[in-house]
Amino acid sequence: MRIALATCATVPDWEVDDRPLVRALLERGADVVQPAWGDPDVDWSSHDACLIRTTWDYQEHCTEYLAWAERAGAAAPLFNPAAVVRWNTHKQYLRELEALGVRIAPTEWLERGQDVDVAAVLAARGWERAFVKPCVGATARETLRFAADADGIAQAQAHLERLLLEEDLLLQPYLASVETEGELSVLFVDGEPTHGVQKLPVAGDYRVQDDFGALDRPYEFEPGELDLARSIVAPVEDRFGGTLLYARVDFLRADDGGLLLNELELVEPSLFLRHGPGAAARLAESLLARL
Repeated sequence: MRIALATCATVPDWEVDDRPLVRALLERGADVVQPAWGDPDVDWSSHDACLIRTTWDYQEHCTEYLAWAERAGAAAPLFNPAAVVRWNTHKQYLRELEALGVRIAPTEWLERGQDVDVAAVLAARGWERAFVKPCVGATARETLRFAADADGIAQAQAHLERLLLEEDLLLQPYLASVETEGELSVLFVDGEPTHGVQKLPVAGDYRVQDDFGALDRPYEFEPGELDLARSIVAPVEDRFGGTLLYARVDFLRADDGGLLLNELELVEPSLFLRHGPGAAARLAESLLARL
């Protein structure tokens, strides 16, 4: 069984999260290769399956990436499938989940080409601090937090006017809990939670990625919080007609203490397998069982 773990040409040297998965697959008799998704010389039909892993430059080449997912998925089983990839690479999916009752941060959806008066939006919403991020993005690309003062609004107005020429954006209130509690993630394999992770930024920052020096560690969710995560994943599985091989549900803490869905990561999330004893083995076994 030949398994491709799709990556990219720019994976940082410190990335070690998939090593437990590689070991688990090798222990179960699989041959593991790690081709870059953008390599035109790769024959994706030469693999028995492709598992999308560290394709962490996709946000800069989204059209090409979606076309690759279609080709790779036609050549061999792709996990998660190309239809899921297409749906999940644009954060409009959050709007769909909100309509189903999932709680997200209050959001102004800004479309490419739209004129936006940042000061007016913040005044109408009553937000003292706000946050901007692209609808297609990863690793905190082009994100901005700002205060509702003259300097902050001027900075944000320029930021939005530049980005809205080319892409859709989200404008939300800034959740200060990210600086103290960080982002909390439930990891799923084959439809069930396997472990939890807390990602903490460096002091004063909001970026929870390793690229910016953030810390990640195991986190124990309450049973009700795990049920909340399940209730988010379930309708997506219904939408696509089957259990997702893997998923990561990212939460931020609201001011009232409740959890808000920040992201549902179904394409290329770090699965923090080093923090989940048995998770790599379960992922390897679930993948091979599907084949």
